[in-house]
Parts: sequence; C-alpha cells; structure tokens
Amino acid sequence: MQITITDLNHTYPSGVQALRGVSLAINAGEDVAIVGQNGSGKTTLVKHLNGLLKPTSGVVMVGDWDTRDRAVSALAARVGYVFQNPDEQLFCRTVADEVAFGPKNLGFEAGKIEQLTAEAMSLTEIQNRREANPYDLSSTWRKMVALASVLAMDTPIVILDEPTTGQDAASVARIARVVAWLRERGKTVIAITHDIDFCAENFSRVIAMGQGRLLLDGPAAEVLGEEETLASTYVDPPQLTRLGLALRLPGVVINEAQFLQALKSDKRK
Repeated sequence: MQITITDLNHTYPSGVQALRGVSLAINAGEDVAIVGQNGSGKTTLVKHLNGLLKPTSGVVMVGDWDTRDRAVSALAARVGYVFQNPDEQLFCRTVADEVAFGPKNLGFEAGKIEQLTAEAMSLTEIQNRREANPYDLSSTWRKMVALASVLAMDTPIVILDEPTTGQDAASVARIARVVAWLRERGKTVIAITHDIDFCAENFSRVIAMGQGRLLLDGPAAEVLGEEETLASTYVDPPQLTRLGLALRLPGVVINEAQFLQALKSDKRK
C-alpha cells in the first residue's frame, strides 16, 4: 500500500511550524528509517499517517485514502503505530488480552484472532507471559507487548517510534528479527530512530529531517555517508561508516559485512 505525501505543512496551536512543505512517496513493502534531531519533525510527520494529526495544508494519502477524510479508528486497519513509550498504549489486564484487543477491534473472526495473537506473541517472545499484567513486566517486556499488540493487527504499514530506546542487546536483536519478518511478508516498515547503527543494519532507505524539512532521502549507504548534512541535524554516521572513512576504504560502508568486504578489496594493502 503506497503512501504519498504532497506539500505537507503542519503548525501546532502554539504557532510552532513543525513541517514545511514535505513531499515524498513510500512504496508498498519498503523499509524506511527516519532520522534527525529532536524537533526535526519526524514524529509529527508519521502521526499524519494514522490520522493522529491532520495537515495544516497539503495532502497525505495512504493507499487511496486521504487521511483528512478518515478517522483514526479507520486508519488503524491500515497503519499500526508502536509508540516510543509503551505505557501510552497498554491498558488491558493481561498480556494475552492486550495483544488480542487490536484484531478483535478490527472485527476479525475468532480463529484469525487466535492465530495472529499467537504469532505476534511468539515473534516477540512473550508467549510465556500471556497471563501477566503488562504493568508487572519490566519496561523492556512492556515494549514487546506493545509491539506484539500492533503486529497482531496485521496492518500493511507498521510504524516503530524509537523502537530500541531503553532496550538491551537481546531486545534490539529481537526487534531486528521482527523488522526482517515484516519485510519478508511485504509489509511497509517505517522507523523513527536515533539509533543510527540499528538504522544502518536494518533499513535500506533513510530519510534525514531537519527543521521540518527533508534534508536527505535515498539508499542507506548514500544518506549515511553524507557527514556534513547529517551533522546539521546532529546525526553522526554509523561507527563503521566513520571508521571506514578514517581508513579511506573504498566506497561507503554502513554495516559489518560491507566493512569486511571493503577491507578485503582494499588494494593499498
């Protein structure tokens, strides 16, 4: 399901203009990371995709739907949103009820609800916590419950808002597996992230934002190699990219596999 954003502007009631003429298209099945400093417009942008915010001017299309004409409840069938803070979206008394709430609310039949719930809990490794109260779990596992609750809705588009914040290495690896699983199934995955190494390892397209505008948009290797422009929005390239540039390796490397290949092909040895 394609997303098309045309000349999007958004001004908050306080008078702060958070988006300034943003235009972009995201094709069905793309995996996209959006990076930039706090206040660059990242969250404001993605909240237009599920109707939490409406354009001050401009148009946001999700498939053939104009978001200005659709309620948040309707857009929830197309766009799943995992908030940065899981406590903003958890309210049921058990993990199982929390994960099942979304597909039940979308009107799925009982057999499908059971299947989607079991699959989402298995992916996030919370199946052994199904009877626990989410608020009795650590923040790491509450994040997994929130993620599972969105996965179970089986939406064609999934938004992850700072998915790795506060997560340990095992949890970051778990989230990376979920991103890969979504990609394999043709879902569109959009992540807002300050974790530039996670971005480099898991996303093929990167958008950099600053002061409500798009600064860069393209393949990850191209965008993450633009040190000067990224610095303007207080984003550093991945550690391996910086090391590769310091070593003057051929090309721009953004992950371990590329770094090792560049070392192997370096003709100066």
